[in-house]
Amino acid sequence: MPYVNVGKENSCDIDLYYEDHGSGDPIVLIHGYPLSGASWEKQVAVLLAAGHRVITYDRRGFGKSSQPTTGYNYDTFAEDLHKLVTKLKLREFALVGFSMGGGEVARYLGKYGTKGVSKAVFISAVPPFLLKTRDNPEGVDGSVFEGIQKAIVADRYAFFTEFFKNFYNADLLLGKRVSEQAVQSNWNIAAGASATACLACVPTWHEDFRKDLTGVDVPTLVMQGDADRILPITASGLRIAKLIKGSRLVVVKDGPHCITWTHAAEVNSELVNFLGKGLAKHATAAPKKEGVA
Repeated sequence: MPYVNVGKENSCDIDLYYEDHGSGDPIVLIHGYPLSGASWEKQVAVLLAAGHRVITYDRRGFGKSSQPTTGYNYDTFAEDLHKLVTKLKLREFALVGFSMGGGEVARYLGKYGTKGVSKAVFISAVPPFLLKTRDNPEGVDGSVFEGIQKAIVADRYAFFTEFFKNFYNADLLLGKRVSEQAVQSNWNIAAGASATACLACVPTWHEDFRKDLTGVDVPTLVMQGDADRILPITASGLRIAKLIKGSRLVVVKDGPHCITWTHAAEVNSELVNFLGKGLAKHATAAPKKEGVA
C-alpha cells in the first residue's frame, strides 16, 4: 500500500496512507471527521470518469494512516498535505475538502499560497471560524465543543452513534438517502481511529481561518446543505463564500452535513462542472501524425 512519511514519534514513523488513481488534472480529496479517504467513494468514480487524476489520503490518526499522539493541529495537517503534494510532484491541482478537510484546504492556501493550486472546493466545511467570540458573534458557544470532548472521553463509541445520526439527519433520511449499513460502515471506521486523534481534533474545529481565506485568489466552490446539523450553514458555508471574492455558492436544499453521500448526484454534478473535464481538455490538442515521435 502507498504511504508518504510525514515525520516520527519516538521510534515510530508517521506515515499517511494515500491512493492515486487515473490521469489528467489532479484533484486531492480531503476527508472529514472521523472518517478516512474511503468516504469519497461516491465522488472518486465520477471524477475518474470525467478524466481526472484523483488522490485521496487518510489524515494522521485515521483510516490506514499512522496513529501518533502528536500533530493534531491545522498547521501540522497542512504540512502533512504539503508533503503529500511534494512527494507526488503535483502541479495545477485542485483541493477539495469536506467538513474538517475544509480546514486543510484553508490552512494550506494560507500557509503555502495558491501557487500550483488551480481551484479550491469547500463542502460542509469548518472554516471560517466556528467559535463564538467578541469579534465573532456568529460562532458557536465554546461549551458545545467542551460537551463534545466530555462525551468522547466518557464513551467515544456511544458518541459516534449519536454523531452519525446528525451527520446524516437519520431521523429524516435513513432508509431513503442513506442505509443503516452505510452508517454502520462509518461507525466502524470511526471506531478504528486513534482515541487520541478523536479527542484532540475537536478543538481544531474552531480554528480561526479568516486570514487564510482572505488571500484565496483561485476559483472557489462552496457547497453545503441548508439542514446541516453538525455545522450551521450560517456559521460556515455562507461566511466562507462571503470571504472569498468571486466564489460560487451552492446550497443543497434539505441537505444534511454529509451531502457527499445523501445528495451525491447533485454534489458530483457541481464538482464536474466546476472542475471541468480533465482528459477531455487535453484531447483537444492536435493528434500526432503517424510515424512521428
